[in-house]
Amino acid sequence: MKKAGIVMVIGSMLLLGLFKFPLWNIMLGAPQYPDPLGMDIYIEGIKGVQEFDIQNIDGLNHYIGMKTIPEAKDMWEFQVFPMVIGAMVAIGVLIGLLGFFNKISYNWFIGWFILMSVLGILGMYDFNSWLAEYGSDLDPKAIMKLLNPDGTPMTYKPPLLGYQKMLNFDVDSWPATGAYMMFAGMMLTIIAFFIGKKEYKTN
Repeated sequence: MKKAGIVMVIGSMLLLGLFKFPLWNIMLGAPQYPDPLGMDIYIEGIKGVQEFDIQNIDGLNHYIGMKTIPEAKDMWEFQVFPMVIGAMVAIGVLIGLLGFFNKISYNWFIGWFILMSVLGILGMYDFNSWLAEYGSDLDPKAIMKLLNPDGTPMTYKPPLLGYQKMLNFDVDSWPATGAYMMFAGMMLTIIAFFIGKKEYKTN
């Protein structure tokens, strides 16, 4: 399964892009901000798209009682995610090499994909939970206390995926370069499975 093994190795190594490129991007645009404010979310922390974006977002959040955007040391995820991705890359490369030398079945390729998919779903669930807490756990002493039409306190959870109007802000939340590299890598591991299956039948 030489071809399958090579494709598996390449697919796994594409996940290394997560150490360089952002996984997710959230942009906030409003009339008073001709240049939208943005956050790039990496597996190792959150950075502003522009130099002062995080500072400006925190300034806006202060008025409505939202917490400041956490630093990497304040969230366990930013300590664990790099280790998980590193481990999955190492496992994927090992599986690819073992497949290259016909030491394992092609089913290991799809097994890696399933495990990575489960981890990805858990990661998205955790990210959405953080967004919900970030947008709803407001300081009761905030300068501005806005209410919904039914009288309940307004929350400010950014969308997990897509567009949402939030007060006078247009909020967009979409996968970034790292996520697309991860997706491409995972698709290559599926291709490796089918190539391996074909190679097995022809031997």
